[in-house]
Amino acid sequence: MVRRRLVFPPRFSQSASSDRPRRRLLPPQDSSLLRRTLRAPRSRSPKLRCELFCTSPFFGDLSPTACVSFLLSSALRGGTDIWPLRVLALLLLLLLFCQEMAGWVQAVLFLLWSVSADGSAGFLEFPTDTRINNVVQDPVTGRIYLGAVNAIYQLDAFLKQQAKAETGPKKDARSCTPPVSTCTSTELKDTNNVNKLLLVHPTNGSLIVCGSVYRGICSLLNLSNVNQEIYYSDSKGERTYAASIEENVSVVGVMATFQFKDNPDKKPFYVFLIGKGYGGQEDNPKLITTRILENYKEWVVFESIVEASPVQAIPFAPMYQHQFRFAFKDSGFVYFLFSRTRGGSDNKNFTFLSRLCEKDESYYSYTELQLNCSRNGVQYNKVQAAYVTEPGKELARAMLDSGQYGTVTVWDKVLFIVASPDGEDATDSALCMYPLKRINERVEDILNACYTDYGKIGGRPAVYSPYKSSTDNPCENHHTKDIVDQNRCGAEFLRYPLASRPQFALQAEAVFSRQGRGHLTAVAIAVENDHTIAFLGNSVGEVVKVHLSSSPDVYIRVPGDTTGDRVNKNLFFDKTQSHLYITTEKKITKVPVQSCHQKTDCESCMALKDPYCGWCVLEGRCTRRSECSRAEEKNGWLWSPKQQCVKIVSFHPPNLSCKRSQQVEINIPSLPSVRDFDRIHCTVGLFKSKATMADSMVSCSLPPPEEIPTTPPQQDFVAVLVRVFVNDSVEVASREYDFYNCAAAIRKAENTPCTACVSRPWACQWNTADHTCSDMNDNEKGPNIIKHKQAKNCPRFENPDPVLIPVGFKTRISFEGVNLQAYKDRDFTIGTELMKQFEDDVKTEEGPFFSFGGYMFSYDKTQETSVLFHIKDKATEKKIDSTLNVTLYNCSLGREDCSLCKNADSKYQCVWCARTRSCVFEKLCLTDEAQECPDPGISAIIPCYGPLKGGISVTIKGSNLGIQKEDIKRITVAGVPCIQQEEKYSVSTSVVCEIGAVEPHSPSKGVVEVEVKGGKRGTSSVFFNYRDPKPDVVHPSRGPRAGGTVITITGTNLDTGSKEDIHITVDGVPCRVEEFGKQITCKVGPYRGEKVPSDFLPVVVHYGKHTRTQVSAAFQFSNNPVITDHHPRDSFDCGGRKITVMGSGFALIQRATIRVKAADEWSGPTTQNTAEFVQEAVIKNDTTLQFLSPVVDRKYESQSFSMSIHLDNVVDKLSPFEYHRDPDFFPLSNTVIIENSVFIVTGRGFSKAMTAKEAQAFVGDVPCNVNTLQDDKLFLDPPTTTPRSRSKRQRRDIASEPLDLLIKFGHGEWLVGSVHYERKYEVKLDKIIIPAVVVPMLLIIAISIVCYRRKSQQAEREYEKVKHQLENLEESVRDRCKKEFTDLMIEMEDHTNDLSEGRIPFLDYKTYTDRVFFLPSKDGANDVMITGKLDIPEARKAIVAQALNQFSNLLNSKTFLITFIRTLEARPDFNARAKVYCASLLTVALHGKLEYYTDIMRTLLLGLMEEYVQSKNPKLMLRRSETVVERMLCNWMSICLYQFLKDSAGEPLYKLFRAIKHQIEKGPVDAQVKKAKYTLNDTGLLGDDVEYCMLTLQVLVQGEGPDITPVKVLDCDTISQVKEKIIEQVYKNLPYSQRPKVESVTLEWRPGSTGQILSDLDVTSQKEGRWRRLNTLAHYNVRDNATLVLSRLLHTQQSYDQNHDNHEERNALLEDDKVFHLVRPADELDEMKSKRGSIKDKSMTKAITEIYLTRLLSVKGTLQQFVDDFFRSVLCSATEVPPAVKYFFDFLDEQALKHENVDEETIHIWKTNSLPLRFWVNILKNPHFIFDVHVTEVVDASLSVIAQTFMDACTKSEHKLSRDSPSNKLLYAKEISSYKKMVDEYYKGIRIMVPVSDQDMNTHLAEVSRAHTDKLNTQVALHQLYQYASKYYKEIVQSLDEDPAAQSKQLTLRLQQIASALENKVTDL
Repeated sequence: MVRRRLVFPPRFSQSASSDRPRRRLLPPQDSSLLRRTLRAPRSRSPKLRCELFCTSPFFGDLSPTACVSFLLSSALRGGTDIWPLRVLALLLLLLLFCQEMAGWVQAVLFLLWSVSADGSAGFLEFPTDTRINNVVQDPVTGRIYLGAVNAIYQLDAFLKQQAKAETGPKKDARSCTPPVSTCTSTELKDTNNVNKLLLVHPTNGSLIVCGSVYRGICSLLNLSNVNQEIYYSDSKGERTYAASIEENVSVVGVMATFQFKDNPDKKPFYVFLIGKGYGGQEDNPKLITTRILENYKEWVVFESIVEASPVQAIPFAPMYQHQFRFAFKDSGFVYFLFSRTRGGSDNKNFTFLSRLCEKDESYYSYTELQLNCSRNGVQYNKVQAAYVTEPGKELARAMLDSGQYGTVTVWDKVLFIVASPDGEDATDSALCMYPLKRINERVEDILNACYTDYGKIGGRPAVYSPYKSSTDNPCENHHTKDIVDQNRCGAEFLRYPLASRPQFALQAEAVFSRQGRGHLTAVAIAVENDHTIAFLGNSVGEVVKVHLSSSPDVYIRVPGDTTGDRVNKNLFFDKTQSHLYITTEKKITKVPVQSCHQKTDCESCMALKDPYCGWCVLEGRCTRRSECSRAEEKNGWLWSPKQQCVKIVSFHPPNLSCKRSQQVEINIPSLPSVRDFDRIHCTVGLFKSKATMADSMVSCSLPPPEEIPTTPPQQDFVAVLVRVFVNDSVEVASREYDFYNCAAAIRKAENTPCTACVSRPWACQWNTADHTCSDMNDNEKGPNIIKHKQAKNCPRFENPDPVLIPVGFKTRISFEGVNLQAYKDRDFTIGTELMKQFEDDVKTEEGPFFSFGGYMFSYDKTQETSVLFHIKDKATEKKIDSTLNVTLYNCSLGREDCSLCKNADSKYQCVWCARTRSCVFEKLCLTDEAQECPDPGISAIIPCYGPLKGGISVTIKGSNLGIQKEDIKRITVAGVPCIQQEEKYSVSTSVVCEIGAVEPHSPSKGVVEVEVKGGKRGTSSVFFNYRDPKPDVVHPSRGPRAGGTVITITGTNLDTGSKEDIHITVDGVPCRVEEFGKQITCKVGPYRGEKVPSDFLPVVVHYGKHTRTQVSAAFQFSNNPVITDHHPRDSFDCGGRKITVMGSGFALIQRATIRVKAADEWSGPTTQNTAEFVQEAVIKNDTTLQFLSPVVDRKYESQSFSMSIHLDNVVDKLSPFEYHRDPDFFPLSNTVIIENSVFIVTGRGFSKAMTAKEAQAFVGDVPCNVNTLQDDKLFLDPPTTTPRSRSKRQRRDIASEPLDLLIKFGHGEWLVGSVHYERKYEVKLDKIIIPAVVVPMLLIIAISIVCYRRKSQQAEREYEKVKHQLENLEESVRDRCKKEFTDLMIEMEDHTNDLSEGRIPFLDYKTYTDRVFFLPSKDGANDVMITGKLDIPEARKAIVAQALNQFSNLLNSKTFLITFIRTLEARPDFNARAKVYCASLLTVALHGKLEYYTDIMRTLLLGLMEEYVQSKNPKLMLRRSETVVERMLCNWMSICLYQFLKDSAGEPLYKLFRAIKHQIEKGPVDAQVKKAKYTLNDTGLLGDDVEYCMLTLQVLVQGEGPDITPVKVLDCDTISQVKEKIIEQVYKNLPYSQRPKVESVTLEWRPGSTGQILSDLDVTSQKEGRWRRLNTLAHYNVRDNATLVLSRLLHTQQSYDQNHDNHEERNALLEDDKVFHLVRPADELDEMKSKRGSIKDKSMTKAITEIYLTRLLSVKGTLQQFVDDFFRSVLCSATEVPPAVKYFFDFLDEQALKHENVDEETIHIWKTNSLPLRFWVNILKNPHFIFDVHVTEVVDASLSVIAQTFMDACTKSEHKLSRDSPSNKLLYAKEISSYKKMVDEYYKGIRIMVPVSDQDMNTHLAEVSRAHTDKLNTQVALHQLYQYASKYYKEIVQSLDEDPAAQSKQLTLRLQQIASALENKVTDL
């Protein structure tokens, strides 16, 4: 397992939606710059000291002067967010003017720096809510403008938001031509506005913004405030459509000036040129256009002034697919850089640069030049980004020296591009350079070739004309050079546009390339100190720095978070070039271009290799050159890439005795010149001394001997660090200085003390008189003094004789003595380490020679060893130099027989001693040497079996098999001659020969005989057998053509010969032998044949040279396995994630492995540091493999890894697959885990490579479920059982026991912290059980006893029965309470659904209104308003349609409509249902004019209000839908709040619905009585104890692929319930209406070879009397992890018959039976039981439901958060309140003021009745009105409880609760008071909001009408409304006739005309 450490979160964080940039903290060493500032010498000017501080990263890119100004303004005005900075500014100003106060200022200043350091920024970030498309910078102010989806952001240079303009979403449609108000298309919908272009127009202070909506129309915004729109018009038509409407079409632009030739003022006009791809038919086909920025003559703003652009897409859209990347202008030319295809059938992309003159009115000069970028044969054809700038001095020189780029100077501009190979998955990319001079020269060559040489260069065609349908030569006309020169910008008579042919593309060799880890997407170039640095961004969010030189090199990564998002091509610097702006998908970051200050020593500064950085020697810091005050002095600033620090070259003296002290001169050639005011000193260890400097030599004093450290053991010197400082604290150089100790010199070689003393580099001398080594002393002389480097004068013994000494024989050794005058007449002893206990005297011989008798050595570890002798002065025991070294040898070792002994080198004098049968030194054998060796002996024969035809090698092992190969005279094997293989002969021990063939009928078995020189023979004791091997069977018989299959061959006598003698082929394909024995295995090589699958091929086994056997038709080569997909596609570094690989042909594979290779940081995958993980695949079937991802060792943050899969010999890359850094876990903020509540673990990076299903969590020794996994949170369900500590200690008090919380992601384990586990509801349960169960039980017992005492004599028998009953009841209650208590202890799951996995299934507007308006009607879903079908004859449809339109016009008469409604309401038979239905019809009929509908509603409401107020009972108004207007109000609210539901309240409502559904389905649900174990409704509570367990089914959906879906069900579920849960899980991403219904699917269980159809009722159903139980999974005995197949019923005759039979069977089963599921109704006792029945039986059938009320608390606690969230979303006025609510509430307030008897409580009731009661309760109880879901009865019961709670919260009256109150009221009694406060605050908040005017409301209503009316069944509604007009025709006509206003408008006549047409009858007319 891989353990990971806990990571603490950043000290500061900020939400992504914040307008303020996020500041990141720098490493602690950043404050070192301040400390160096404070330590700066007093002699330095105060201004310089302040400017030095200003270079810190605290002040970003401010110059020192600007910094001081900034500090001054901060001190005076407080112009900063950080309060200490103001004081800091004041102190720095004091420092400027009061140098004498600098001491205390420094201290306070440093303290303030420490306080403000947390806010200092290493880099700044600004996140956005949507994707960023474009970024530009105002070159004047430095402001940044972000063009994002639906927004434009204006930021200052520090990325603080100044303004934001909302640009979308907008109502738009592809088919709509602006303005959108003229569009009546039903396709209008909210469309995201993708920013396509941003351009700064600084001359008039405007920002050009082009988006994707409204055909790409542009606008002008104020540069100072983008919220101010300077110009916008959508009515100018197609000529102003500038950008593209397609999101994936790129657009670029560049500002330019243009002068019209006919302009008399000769005034240049500002224009911008725009280049864009072609997105389709709705797009502007012009690829490049010039757009004017002011009205001129007939041109309007944004119109293209080049009317007939030659660069157009139509009709060549399939031929050219432009992707514009960059646009710029230079020297009067405008350039566009893009990639496109060449046209025709070639779809490959190539990079082109087009050029045209800035003043060209008609693009006559437009010319395209193909740019080729390549390296090592790889073509980088697709440009990604570009940058234009000067190259810098050093790069210009390198380009010139390379010879590729022509003449390049430092002021020539160069185009830098990054490009990748063509293809979507390309990960390689490169950087290429093109000097603009060379580009222009090549373009001129193209133009001259076309105009003067018929389009040829060097005789080859070089030019063609793109965007033209003709294929003829565009350069047929010949012009003179003068004409061409006069028309350098083209002319109408010159051919255009032109392009270079591929052969004449401008070639460039990539200066830098990179493989893997995302391709390059952005480039920016900077020049620092004449050196050029490229900043390169890639597709995974990184930006790297490359030093562009003769050998470019990546040297550092730009700091910042690697988000994994693509770096935007807009990569640029700030105004000072000191910071870089990096843009990714939703974030822009400002980072410094260098981080020199982070390095605190010269070596680390040099290691950066950063051209920005260098070591400022005399200031002791790593800086930019401009920040080093003495950089211009020689060696004052050392450039980082040169890799050279100031070094001490030498000392004089080079070393010194530890007993002396003196001055030392330090040679530092590269030390800068030290000025008079500079102070210099040295330290030697802890010793400090002043120093002086002359030239490059520094003189210092060395410490006295007593301050020099002691010499370490085993050394004769001590190295002490010498450091040289300037100005007290700046270290400039250091090096170790050696202090030697002569007395310790002899430690190095104790046997040669004199030589060791005088041979060391130290100045030591040897004194032979006192045998000491001491410091050189010129005053000491004489024969006993041996000076330094005079080792030849040392007294010593040397030249031993003999040098070879045998073991076990004492040998005299003589040797020579040299320079022994000082030891004349002395005696010596000799010894050796090998014989430590012996010291012998040395005997003096003649002359300088000596000897001693020698030792009898004993040594048997090796044949030879070296022995060194030492010699001592016998009198003093002092060692004298001795180099006596001899070799000790042992004859016996390695010479075990006579032949080996005789083969020994003669110098050893070894003989074979027959008596001891061993090899010894000749003088140790007492007998004469044997003349001959014994007969050969044979100990083994390998192999023992051979083929009859021979031809294999046999190895004969033994002894005395000769001394040389020529000694072997003859070999026979089983009587057959065997030819010796002389090259394999080993002296005496081994002979190899090749056997011959055995003759027919000859013996096949015999001994092996060897004859050696001298006629001696050796015979084996074992026999050799000849036999015939016969292979029979090969397994497996198939394998992939790539080979790698290990086949096993079985047969008889296969182990004939040895492994080396056989080779195997499969029809010529080699098969390498793996194992050899009774069976043979070999690995098949690759098959080269063309036919695949091949025929079954023979497997041939060759034994030696002559034997060939085979198995015919034994093996077939098949197609290689194919990998089609794999998931998941990422893993954490800790590995262990299950990877599933899909494909085909895996059944052929024997061994599948995955291998992960680490990639080098820049060069891609390497073979070094490769992590390899090998695992046998789990092959579920022929299409699936599974692995666990390997653990990888990440060397650096951004290291990438490549994964490959090895299937035998087939190797394939698993791509994409990415490793992510292990996640970080933050410390726990809450350490208490409460039962039945969710526990949250925080961190970051969780979701990058993990899901909730895969993650594991443990509390102590118990696992807990990971419910939800987000990127920064883990939601854990508490354990299902009480956890214990993992330690062996057992504690009684679980609540106080600390438990480890362990998280496991694959192999990774994180110990997040210690937690405590607490139970919930423990006290409440006791309070419920004791009064509810125990007290009544005791009371019953007491009553029973009293009864017994009174009637003991008369009713003893009855008493016994009662007693028995009570005992049974007590036992039942005890069991039930225990079970309920256990249930409460089981964990409460958190049912938050991950809505990111699938969208919320909102209904469309029409379906929503149909359900709200008409679903409650009597016809329900079959209502004609929902179906939209009218039964009208075809012949009358036109007449009816016309009449209905007339009726619609009549309804639009307010007089008629008011009269119509009031007349209908006056009729007694116009009941409440009819009023509701009529009101809904009116809503649909008038939907096209909702403002008119609202006016009618207001008029009717005023009348209703007057009626209730006059009746003295105003509080009853709007309580019920008893009038048409009340229903109209309900419908009006539903219409106006639809969008609010979708945007705000819908999500918490949907979560609440899903949570209730999930909670209910967690426990049993009775399918018949519709009751559940877990519910909020006491009447729907399942009051019985049902045993059940959770099962996980593996469901395979027939006909929908091999994927298996795990589904959790209960074993007590009916088959229909199981089907519902399966459909819910399998089709979870589909709305309910699109899922198959339960009746349309069958469920089949396949426990074995046969399947079983599962159904609710069949012949196996359990029967209890006349009751039949519905079948459950438990009935069928379906187990956990069982596999079930879900299939849809086919509507064929066969399926119909089968279904018909099933129905008949079901009907037959139910003919006389009743059905139940979990619980039989209590009043339906089984007839089979005795009618009298025992009391016990009856009591057990009646459940005590109240016991189970504790479950209501459990369910309520689980759902509480979801209920609160929904209430908050509805009742929070702080968020957006729908305008309709504010408008209507203001209407009620306004009307209330007009009536005296309307108080605040009445207004509250009116508002409650109009909104919560009339709308929210309806939606809450009917989620299917707004969502495409199915609401079951049990879910509906719980929703009703919440709806009732909502209603109670909205009332003003207090609810008094008692014991008799309903359980549903008691359940939320505690929360209702807080909800009431929420309602009051909501109403108050709405009251103080800004009023919604009638105009604003009408505008909003008109927008709703326009968006949705066309979708509604308006004609049907009119038809249905007319049915009421027809029914009450006379009454309506009478009312109209009585109304003067109606008479004046002839409304009666119009109604009669409509009636005549609709009813086809004669009327009063």
